[in-house]
Amino acid sequence: MSVTSDSASLIHPLRYAESLSTYKRRETIEVNIGDVPLGAHHPIRVQSMTTVDTMDTLGSVEQTIRMVNAGCEYVRITAPSVNEARNLENIRNELRKRGYHVPLIADIHFTPNAAELAARIVEKVRINPGNYADKKKFETIDYSDAAYEAELQRIRDKFLPLVKICKEYGTAMRIGTNHGSLSDRILSRYGDTPLGMVESALEFLRICEDEKYYNIVLSMKASNTQVMVQAYRLLVDKLKNEGFKPYPLHLGVTEAGDGEDGRIKSAVGIGALLEDGLGDTVRVSLTEEPEFEAPVARALIDRYTHRSGHKAIKEINGLRLDPYQYHRRKSIEVLNFGGGNVPRVIADFSHSAAIGIDDLKSVGHFYFSLTDKWNMNDQGVDFIYSGDHPVDFMFPNGLKEIVNYQVWKKVNDKKHIFPLLTSKEYVLNEVPSGETVFIKLELDELEDQALLIKLEKETKAVLLIHTENTHAYAELRRLFFELIEREILLPVVVCRPFNYLSTELSTLYAATDVGGLLIDGFGDGIMLSSQKELSQGDKSFKADMLKTRNSVSFGILQAARTRMSKTEYISCPSCGRTLFDLQETTAMIRKRTDHLKGVKIGIMGCIVNGPGEMADADYGYVGSGVGKITLYKGQDVVKRNVPSENAVDELIDIIRQDGNWIEPAPVI
Repeated sequence: MSVTSDSASLIHPLRYAESLSTYKRRETIEVNIGDVPLGAHHPIRVQSMTTVDTMDTLGSVEQTIRMVNAGCEYVRITAPSVNEARNLENIRNELRKRGYHVPLIADIHFTPNAAELAARIVEKVRINPGNYADKKKFETIDYSDAAYEAELQRIRDKFLPLVKICKEYGTAMRIGTNHGSLSDRILSRYGDTPLGMVESALEFLRICEDEKYYNIVLSMKASNTQVMVQAYRLLVDKLKNEGFKPYPLHLGVTEAGDGEDGRIKSAVGIGALLEDGLGDTVRVSLTEEPEFEAPVARALIDRYTHRSGHKAIKEINGLRLDPYQYHRRKSIEVLNFGGGNVPRVIADFSHSAAIGIDDLKSVGHFYFSLTDKWNMNDQGVDFIYSGDHPVDFMFPNGLKEIVNYQVWKKVNDKKHIFPLLTSKEYVLNEVPSGETVFIKLELDELEDQALLIKLEKETKAVLLIHTENTHAYAELRRLFFELIEREILLPVVVCRPFNYLSTELSTLYAATDVGGLLIDGFGDGIMLSSQKELSQGDKSFKADMLKTRNSVSFGILQAARTRMSKTEYISCPSCGRTLFDLQETTAMIRKRTDHLKGVKIGIMGCIVNGPGEMADADYGYVGSGVGKITLYKGQDVVKRNVPSENAVDELIDIIRQDGNWIEPAPVI
């Protein structure tokens, strides 16, 4: 039997969170940002970024007002040059005239002189340590210690004027590291790692603290949710371990994309950190109009407003995993769960009175009566849980069924059908020896010694874990730790019901609860369910709900980088630097390429969000001038200044030449 990698032999101290069992927000210093202070006892704040050209004063003002009305408490505006930085004053003055006093944040990348001007005008500046004092050439440099110290002195000389201006004017600063834009110097010394991201920020933070300037917010943003979460955790650890002040954190997943995918990816990364009390301000980066971002951020944040009264969970004092690196929990292989298998998806039909062949269309399996054949798409589920209502037709090859134990006992042909037992049924049952079973399990049930003894010897079971605790993520994680401590290696499916919630909230909550576990290597499958929609409503409503739940399940696995079932688009959320219509272009590229399973395509509006920000992408489409596109393979330029009307065709040619193109299946 095969097993996955294991880091359980080492116990790591918990330093990045107050507790992994009791919800408690991390204590930070207060940072003053205009009239809306951040951190300390203040609520978690919502922010977003304008997409209008910063030189368009009225356009920027009108968009800012829409963002504020949608819930933004801070508004970020790009200032790529001195001209835009200067125009921030006109934008600010017009907003004040109209009665809007929202703090403005100048977004700076390559231009220290623009930052120094903006710091005299707006309430906060954001600098990216990867390109504030460095030019990225994608070169590997072997620095001696003396040469590296000389580089740090050069950075200090370039950065110090901004620090002094911010201190003089009472302007706040965000030192915002982006995974994709680490400097060549950092990459040469630390590699493309969470540690490199953290050290990139700390180099600048040390300069600030030397000057006794503390009005600072920190961020560790990445498009890869695993890297993002690991980097924030490591940052908090380093701040505490090296004696820095506990600075507030700005949370965000860069280039999350749009629609359902963008929301899932944001919730996986941001939600996993919020669950452990990390984060003082949130920006959800969607390739949509910015006023659509704030409600999503608010929905993620509001989940923790009343979290502190949750049912008590046994404390986790030491970590049997490295929280700063991905390791999948060690498990044996049962059926196609666990071991080296990708996480599986189970579709819950248990609350449907009857399951028909057409119902399987919603979960990726299609029957064609004319040919009497089944087809499956890339998001075809692996198992169906039908509860007390087993199907009365033959399943397609590869698809299997789970039914409740009492029903299973009455089934004649058990070849592709498996029983689901409660823990009590499992302890007392008379299932024939060697039969594979599924076991429904909650954390409290692991106190049953008879159950534990049996589980420790079991090799033919898959656990379906669930909880009713409001602090669900933490309780499910505690259950995984119990299994690790007791060396129970059975594969585990995470089950999450979301009753009486809107589709958007259930999507965000599922992505947080299941996605956070997957990031830590916990989980060999996913089953999302609710108890209300399948037994009521018309057929189209039922089909839509099943399809959404299935799409969300596969989306969570993809966002957590544990199972790639579709094309991934790493698209920036647009800003005043963007050189083309990102929403329209992303939709156009998606239409032509969304059948390329597992291929990652970066769609960036300008060179600032170009080869660096799409670090994880296989191919890139980057604005390089008005009507001009530069195309990338990885981080290498393949074609420069391609006319935009030809650029998608040229991109497809590059994918084809690389051997990664397949023709889309005909529409049926």
